[in-house]
Amino acid sequence: MRDHKKLNAFRLADELTLNIYRITSTFPKEEIYGLTSQMRRAAVSVPSNIVEGCARESEIEYLRFLEIAFSSLRELAYQFDLSCRLGFVINDDVQPCLNKLVDTEKVLSGLIRSLREPKQKQ
Repeated sequence: MRDHKKLNAFRLADELTLNIYRITSTFPKEEIYGLTSQMRRAAVSVPSNIVEGCARESEIEYLRFLEIAFSSLRELAYQFDLSCRLGFVINDDVQPCLNKLVDTEKVLSGLIRSLREPKQKQ
């Protein structure tokens, strides 16, 4: 079993989730069952799937859950962009959250890529 707490991808995803909860707390109340709920669900899905993948025995299953996490991250990126265009996100929050989204994507993508690549014989 892998320790998710040692993964930079998990730490970034966890920080992103906290940021999304803080940001969506200022969204219009009529969005509570709409974009607020969708963004929070997608955000929580990212670190949750990393954790679940780490608990799997096989590398194939581990990779599958990391891919699900990455898909949720891309979904969240769209929802964040939409919420910015709708004027729901405070300007001071836009760039830091975008940076965290991009950083999380890069690290998680790198982890996935490293698992997909055939192991080099030494």
